[in-house]
Amino acid sequence: MVELEQEVERRRRLGQESAARKALIASSYHPARPEVYDSLQDAALAPEFLAVAEYSVSPGADLKGLLQRLETVSEEKRIYRVPVFTAPFCQALLEELEHFEQSDMPKGRPNTMNNYGVLLHELGLDEPLMTPLRERFLQPLMALLYPDCGGGRLDSHRAFVVKYAPGQDLELGCHYDNAELTLNVALGKVFTGGALYFGGLFQAPTALTEPLEVEHVVGQGVLHRGGQLHGARPLGTGERWNLVVWLRASAVRNRLCPMCCCEPDLVDDEGFGDGFTREEPATVNVCALT
Repeated sequence: MVELEQEVERRRRLGQESAARKALIASSYHPARPEVYDSLQDAALAPEFLAVAEYSVSPGADLKGLLQRLETVSEEKRIYRVPVFTAPFCQALLEELEHFEQSDMPKGRPNTMNNYGVLLHELGLDEPLMTPLRERFLQPLMALLYPDCGGGRLDSHRAFVVKYAPGQDLELGCHYDNAELTLNVALGKVFTGGALYFGGLFQAPTALTEPLEVEHVVGQGVLHRGGQLHGARPLGTGERWNLVVWLRASAVRNRLCPMCCCEPDLVDDEGFGDGFTREEPATVNVCALT
């Protein structure tokens, strides 16, 4: 019980410290590419992604029609890929991220496994960029791809950029995400190695017997279930930057925590927190083992 209370307090401090960093950045940081902070425009998005999003909200849209417009990386594992951002937008975002990285502003770790990168909500990119991306484009798409995982009820996210480079993080061990669904977009730069690999769902005892490797393509996003075991092979040369969006549906996770598979006991937190809500969720099927 003492260890649990200590962990709750640690996580509460993380939220408070993150809010303090965000406030300081908002008041003192001067962006190199201020246009990145404008509301998300269609011009930033790949034509293929716009077409997929448009189809997803069209009358009569179904999974069969959607899959004709996506790359199916693995039908068995339900992993898909689609171009998300244009090359000019990836370049502009990278320039802004590098400018922030080189500034004297405080920086939080993206997650417990990555040491280098940026939390997008601290940088002020949640409201103009990530929330519209989730609400306008990803939710209709995910509703068709993953209805059993809360794909149509995504109500929060955690978005961050991870960086891999010589002398810094080079690889990422096998893990599963604190998310119902995940989008992973390669932003650049020039690199070799670092491929993603996927096993089965983390609940399965033979989840990593035959991992599937997926190479990064700049501008393209890989879509997968958060419970899918995955990691990143060692970087060979260069630098690799990826945008990762953990997509969360409180209607699912309020019933069953995706990390421990138990009913959650909630504690108030800043912002989206870990994606849980105190409201009674609508009925949604929990993502099942397949």
